Amino acid sequence: MDKLRSMEIFVAVVDAGSFTAAAERFEISPVMVGKHIRALEQRLGAALLSRTTRRQSLTEIGRQYAEQCRLILAQIQSAESVAEAMRAVPRGRLKVTAPVSFGAEWLSPALTEYLDLYPEVSVDLNLSDRVVDLVDEGFDIGLRIGTLQDSSMVARPLRPYGVVICAAPEYLAQRGTPQTPEDLVQHECLDFLNWNPQARWRLRGQKNGNAVPPSRFRSNNSQSLRMAALSGFGIIMQADLMLARDIAAGRLVPLLQEHIPQPRPMHLLYSRDRQPTPKLTTLIEFLLERFGPNAPWPPTAHCL
Repeated sequence: MDKLRSMEIFVAVVDAGSFTAAAERFEISPVMVGKHIRALEQRLGAALLSRTTRRQSLTEIGRQYAEQCRLILAQIQSAESVAEAMRAVPRGRLKVTAPVSFGAEWLSPALTEYLDLYPEVSVDLNLSDRVVDLVDEGFDIGLRIGTLQDSSMVARPLRPYGVVICAAPEYLAQRGTPQTPEDLVQHECLDFLNWNPQARWRLRGQKNGNAVPPSRFRSNNSQSLRMAALSGFGIIMQADLMLARDIAAGRLVPLLQEHIPQPRPMHLLYSRDRQPTPKLTTLIEFLLERFGPNAPWPPTAHCL
Protein backbone atom coordinates (compact mmCIF):
# COMPACT_ATOMS: atom_id res chain seq x y z
CA MET A 1 0.00 0.00 0.00
CA ASP A 2 1.00 3.59 -0.55
CA LYS A 3 2.74 4.71 2.63
CA LEU A 4 1.70 8.37 2.37
CA ARG A 5 -1.90 7.41 1.69
CA SER A 6 -1.86 5.16 4.75
CA MET A 7 -0.42 8.00 6.84
CA GLU A 8 -3.20 10.33 5.66
CA ILE A 9 -5.84 7.77 6.59
CA PHE A 10 -4.23 7.15 9.98
CA VAL A 11 -4.28 10.86 10.81
CA ALA A 12 -7.93 11.03 9.66
CA VAL A 13 -8.79 8.15 12.01
CA VAL A 14 -7.09 9.97 14.88
CA ASP A 15 -8.89 13.25 14.09
CA ALA A 16 -12.31 11.71 13.41
CA GLY A 17 -12.16 9.15 16.21
CA SER A 18 -13.39 6.21 14.16
CA PHE A 19 -12.70 4.07 11.12
CA THR A 20 -16.18 4.81 9.77
CA ALA A 21 -15.73 8.60 9.77
CA ALA A 22 -12.30 8.31 8.12
CA ALA A 23 -13.76 5.93 5.53
CA GLU A 24 -16.44 8.47 4.61
CA ARG A 25 -13.83 11.19 4.17
CA PHE A 26 -11.74 9.09 1.75
CA GLU A 27 -14.77 7.36 0.17
CA ILE A 28 -13.52 3.89 1.02
CA SER A 29 -14.85 1.15 3.27
CA PRO A 30 -14.06 0.89 7.00
CA VAL A 31 -12.46 -2.48 6.20
CA MET A 32 -10.03 -0.75 3.81
CA VAL A 33 -9.23 1.83 6.49
CA GLY A 34 -8.34 -1.04 8.81
CA LYS A 35 -6.03 -2.52 6.15
CA HIS A 36 -4.15 0.78 5.85
CA ILE A 37 -3.69 0.98 9.64
CA ARG A 38 -2.48 -2.62 9.84
CA ALA A 39 -0.04 -2.00 6.97
CA LEU A 40 1.53 0.85 8.95
CA GLU A 41 1.67 -1.23 12.12
CA GLN A 42 3.34 -4.09 10.29
CA ARG A 43 5.87 -1.71 8.74
CA LEU A 44 6.64 -0.18 12.16
CA GLY A 45 6.44 -3.44 14.11
CA ALA A 46 4.28 -1.78 16.75
CA ALA A 47 0.62 -1.08 17.46
CA LEU A 48 -0.64 2.43 16.77
CA LEU A 49 -4.15 2.04 18.16
CA SER A 50 -5.43 0.25 21.22
CA ARG A 51 -8.85 -1.17 20.32
CA THR A 52 -11.67 -2.43 22.56
CA THR A 53 -15.28 -3.28 21.75
CA ARG A 54 -16.39 0.21 22.79
CA ARG A 55 -13.55 2.55 21.91
CA GLN A 56 -10.10 2.95 20.43
CA SER A 57 -7.21 5.08 21.63
CA LEU A 58 -3.69 5.87 20.58
CA THR A 59 -0.77 3.97 21.98
CA GLU A 60 2.29 5.93 23.09
CA ILE A 61 4.00 5.08 19.80
CA GLY A 62 0.79 5.99 17.97
CA ARG A 63 0.72 9.47 19.52
CA GLN A 64 4.30 10.23 18.52
CA TYR A 65 3.82 8.72 15.07
CA ALA A 66 0.66 10.79 14.51
CA GLU A 67 2.58 14.00 15.32
CA GLN A 68 5.33 13.10 12.85
CA CYS A 69 2.78 12.17 10.20
CA ARG A 70 1.17 15.60 10.55
CA LEU A 71 4.54 17.31 10.04
CA ILE A 72 5.40 15.19 7.00
CA LEU A 73 1.99 15.69 5.38
CA ALA A 74 2.18 19.44 6.02
CA GLN A 75 5.62 19.60 4.33
CA ILE A 76 4.31 17.70 1.33
CA GLN A 77 1.36 20.07 1.05
CA SER A 78 3.71 23.04 1.27
CA ALA A 79 5.97 21.60 -1.45
CA GLU A 80 2.98 21.00 -3.72
CA SER A 81 1.77 24.55 -3.12
CA VAL A 82 5.17 25.92 -4.12
CA ALA A 83 5.17 23.78 -7.28
CA GLU A 84 1.67 24.96 -8.18
CA ALA A 85 2.68 28.58 -7.62
CA MET A 86 5.73 28.15 -9.85
CA ARG A 87 3.49 26.84 -12.61
CA ALA A 88 1.20 29.82 -12.23
CA VAL A 89 3.73 32.67 -11.94
CA PRO A 90 7.05 32.86 -13.83
CA ARG A 91 9.82 32.42 -11.30
CA GLY A 92 13.16 30.68 -11.03
CA ARG A 93 16.41 30.67 -13.03
CA LEU A 94 16.82 30.21 -16.78
CA LYS A 95 20.05 29.32 -18.56
CA VAL A 96 20.36 30.78 -22.06
CA THR A 97 23.14 30.45 -24.64
CA ALA A 98 23.61 32.50 -27.82
CA PRO A 99 26.30 33.53 -30.34
CA VAL A 100 28.62 36.25 -29.06
CA SER A 101 27.78 39.15 -31.36
CA PHE A 102 24.03 38.71 -31.41
CA GLY A 103 23.94 37.97 -27.70
CA ALA A 104 25.94 41.02 -26.68
CA GLU A 105 24.34 43.54 -29.03
CA TRP A 106 20.68 42.53 -29.02
CA LEU A 107 19.80 39.58 -26.80
CA SER A 108 21.34 40.99 -23.63
CA PRO A 109 19.32 44.25 -23.58
CA ALA A 110 16.18 42.32 -24.57
CA LEU A 111 16.66 39.96 -21.64
CA THR A 112 16.86 42.86 -19.21
CA GLU A 113 13.48 44.02 -20.50
CA TYR A 114 12.10 40.53 -19.94
CA LEU A 115 13.47 40.53 -16.39
CA ASP A 116 11.76 43.86 -15.73
CA LEU A 117 8.47 42.24 -16.75
CA TYR A 118 9.04 39.17 -14.55
CA PRO A 119 10.91 40.22 -11.40
CA GLU A 120 10.90 36.70 -9.93
CA VAL A 121 12.90 35.24 -12.84
CA SER A 122 16.71 35.20 -13.11
CA VAL A 123 18.75 34.56 -16.28
CA ASP A 124 22.25 33.18 -16.78
CA LEU A 125 23.40 34.19 -20.29
CA ASN A 126 26.34 32.31 -21.80
CA LEU A 127 27.76 33.75 -25.05
CA SER A 128 29.74 31.40 -27.26
CA ASP A 129 30.21 30.86 -30.99
CA ARG A 130 30.70 27.12 -30.56
CA VAL A 131 27.83 24.66 -31.00
CA VAL A 132 26.54 24.14 -27.47
CA ASP A 133 24.82 20.92 -26.41
CA LEU A 134 21.78 22.32 -24.61
CA VAL A 135 20.84 19.10 -22.80
CA ASP A 136 24.32 18.02 -21.67
CA GLU A 137 25.23 21.53 -20.51
CA GLY A 138 21.91 22.24 -18.83
CA PHE A 139 20.62 25.13 -20.96
CA ASP A 140 16.93 25.91 -21.14
CA ILE A 141 17.10 27.89 -24.39
CA GLY A 142 19.67 28.32 -27.14
CA LEU A 143 19.84 30.67 -30.11
CA ARG A 144 21.72 29.27 -33.10
CA ILE A 145 22.76 30.76 -36.43
CA GLY A 146 23.07 28.65 -39.58
CA THR A 147 21.51 25.50 -40.99
CA LEU A 148 20.46 23.11 -38.24
CA GLN A 149 21.50 19.49 -38.14
CA ASP A 150 18.89 16.84 -37.40
CA SER A 151 17.92 17.35 -33.80
CA SER A 152 15.40 16.32 -31.20
CA MET A 153 15.15 19.99 -30.19
CA VAL A 154 12.17 22.19 -30.91
CA ALA A 155 13.41 24.82 -33.40
CA ARG A 156 11.44 28.08 -33.72
CA PRO A 157 12.54 30.29 -36.62
CA LEU A 158 13.74 33.81 -35.89
CA ARG A 159 14.59 36.73 -38.15
CA PRO A 160 17.26 35.58 -40.64
CA TYR A 161 20.79 36.60 -39.71
CA GLY A 162 21.88 38.93 -42.49
CA VAL A 163 25.21 40.66 -43.00
CA VAL A 164 26.13 44.08 -44.28
CA ILE A 165 29.34 45.50 -45.79
CA CYS A 166 30.36 48.87 -44.35
CA ALA A 167 33.16 51.35 -43.97
CA ALA A 168 33.62 54.61 -42.12
CA PRO A 169 33.15 57.83 -44.13
CA GLU A 170 36.77 58.74 -43.31
CA TYR A 171 38.03 55.52 -44.89
CA LEU A 172 35.96 56.02 -48.04
CA ALA A 173 37.15 59.61 -48.35
CA GLN A 174 40.78 58.41 -48.35
CA ARG A 175 40.51 55.14 -50.33
CA GLY A 176 37.41 55.59 -52.48
CA THR A 177 34.16 53.62 -52.57
CA PRO A 178 34.19 50.13 -54.11
CA GLN A 179 31.53 49.68 -56.78
CA THR A 180 31.93 45.94 -57.49
CA PRO A 181 33.21 42.95 -55.48
CA GLU A 182 36.32 42.96 -57.66
CA ASP A 183 37.19 46.44 -56.40
CA LEU A 184 37.76 45.02 -52.91
CA VAL A 185 41.20 43.79 -53.95
CA GLN A 186 42.33 47.41 -53.67
CA HIS A 187 41.00 47.81 -50.12
CA GLU A 188 41.65 46.77 -46.53
CA CYS A 189 39.05 44.09 -45.80
CA LEU A 190 38.75 43.07 -42.17
CA ASP A 191 38.55 39.32 -41.58
CA PHE A 192 36.53 37.39 -39.01
CA LEU A 193 38.59 34.37 -37.96
CA ASN A 194 35.53 32.24 -37.14
CA TRP A 195 34.25 32.37 -40.71
CA ASN A 196 34.18 29.15 -42.67
CA PRO A 197 37.22 29.51 -45.02
CA GLN A 198 35.03 28.70 -48.02
CA ALA A 199 32.67 31.55 -47.08
CA ARG A 200 35.37 34.20 -46.55
CA TRP A 201 34.24 37.35 -48.35
CA ARG A 202 32.17 35.34 -50.82
CA LEU A 203 29.80 37.85 -52.36
CA ARG A 204 26.98 37.51 -54.83
CA GLY A 205 27.85 38.45 -58.39
CA GLN A 206 31.62 37.94 -58.08
CA LYS A 207 33.19 37.18 -61.43
CA ASN A 208 36.51 35.62 -60.44
CA GLY A 209 35.70 33.97 -57.10
CA ASN A 210 37.24 35.46 -54.00
CA ALA A 211 39.48 38.32 -55.08
CA VAL A 212 40.04 39.75 -51.58
CA PRO A 213 43.71 39.49 -50.55
CA PRO A 214 44.76 38.21 -47.10
CA SER A 215 43.61 40.68 -44.49
CA ARG A 216 46.15 42.69 -42.53
CA PHE A 217 43.82 42.75 -39.53
CA ARG A 218 41.91 39.66 -38.42
CA SER A 219 40.11 38.81 -35.20
CA ASN A 220 37.84 36.17 -33.70
CA ASN A 221 35.84 38.93 -32.04
CA SER A 222 33.30 40.92 -34.04
CA GLN A 223 33.49 43.89 -31.70
CA SER A 224 37.21 44.35 -32.33
CA LEU A 225 36.59 44.36 -36.10
CA ARG A 226 33.80 46.89 -35.61
CA MET A 227 36.14 49.19 -33.71
CA ALA A 228 38.76 48.86 -36.44
CA ALA A 229 36.17 49.82 -39.05
CA LEU A 230 34.97 52.77 -36.97
CA SER A 231 38.56 53.99 -36.67
CA GLY A 232 38.72 54.19 -40.47
CA PHE A 233 41.13 51.28 -40.99
CA GLY A 234 39.14 49.12 -43.37
CA ILE A 235 35.92 47.60 -44.69
CA ILE A 236 33.91 45.27 -42.48
CA MET A 237 31.40 42.55 -43.36
CA GLN A 238 29.43 41.62 -40.26
CA ALA A 239 25.90 41.06 -39.01
CA ASP A 240 23.46 43.85 -39.81
CA LEU A 241 22.18 43.47 -36.26
CA MET A 242 25.58 44.38 -34.88
CA LEU A 243 26.17 47.39 -37.14
CA ALA A 244 22.63 48.79 -37.30
CA ARG A 245 23.24 51.52 -34.73
CA ASP A 246 26.44 52.69 -36.45
CA ILE A 247 24.71 52.80 -39.84
CA ALA A 248 21.76 54.74 -38.46
CA ALA A 249 24.11 57.23 -36.80
CA GLY A 250 26.20 57.67 -39.97
CA ARG A 251 29.35 56.26 -38.40
CA LEU A 252 29.41 53.52 -41.03
CA VAL A 253 28.22 53.60 -44.64
CA PRO A 254 26.70 50.47 -46.30
CA LEU A 255 28.50 49.25 -49.44
CA LEU A 256 27.82 46.76 -52.25
CA GLN A 257 24.32 46.08 -50.93
CA GLU A 258 23.27 44.11 -54.00
CA HIS A 259 26.23 41.75 -53.53
CA ILE A 260 25.94 40.78 -49.87
CA PRO A 261 25.53 37.03 -49.15
CA GLN A 262 22.14 35.53 -48.51
CA PRO A 263 21.03 35.78 -44.88
CA ARG A 264 21.55 32.68 -42.78
CA PRO A 265 18.70 31.12 -40.80
CA MET A 266 18.54 31.70 -37.06
CA HIS A 267 16.51 29.60 -34.63
CA LEU A 268 15.46 29.51 -31.03
CA LEU A 269 16.02 26.01 -29.64
CA TYR A 270 14.71 24.24 -26.57
CA SER A 271 14.31 20.65 -25.53
CA ARG A 272 11.17 18.86 -26.61
CA ASP A 273 11.16 17.11 -23.23
CA ARG A 274 11.34 20.24 -21.08
CA GLN A 275 8.37 20.84 -18.79
CA PRO A 276 6.60 23.98 -20.08
CA THR A 277 6.97 26.08 -16.94
CA PRO A 278 5.78 29.72 -16.97
CA LYS A 279 9.37 31.05 -16.92
CA LEU A 280 10.23 29.02 -20.04
CA THR A 281 7.05 29.68 -22.00
CA THR A 282 7.05 33.42 -21.26
CA LEU A 283 10.68 33.80 -22.38
CA ILE A 284 10.03 31.85 -25.58
CA GLU A 285 7.01 34.03 -26.36
CA PHE A 286 8.98 37.19 -25.54
CA LEU A 287 11.91 36.28 -27.81
CA LEU A 288 9.62 35.27 -30.67
CA GLU A 289 7.80 38.58 -30.38
CA ARG A 290 11.09 40.49 -30.31
CA PHE A 291 13.18 38.53 -32.84
CA GLY A 292 10.70 36.37 -34.76
CA PRO A 293 10.52 36.39 -38.56
CA ASN A 294 7.65 38.90 -38.53
CA ALA A 295 9.01 41.11 -35.75
CA PRO A 296 9.46 44.81 -36.57
CA TRP A 297 12.94 46.06 -37.38
CA PRO A 298 14.78 47.20 -35.36
CA PRO A 299 13.72 44.72 -32.63
CA THR A 300 13.13 47.44 -30.01
CA ALA A 301 12.30 51.07 -30.53
CA HIS A 302 14.89 52.37 -28.09
CA CYS A 303 17.83 50.44 -29.58
CA LEU A 304 18.81 53.07 -32.12
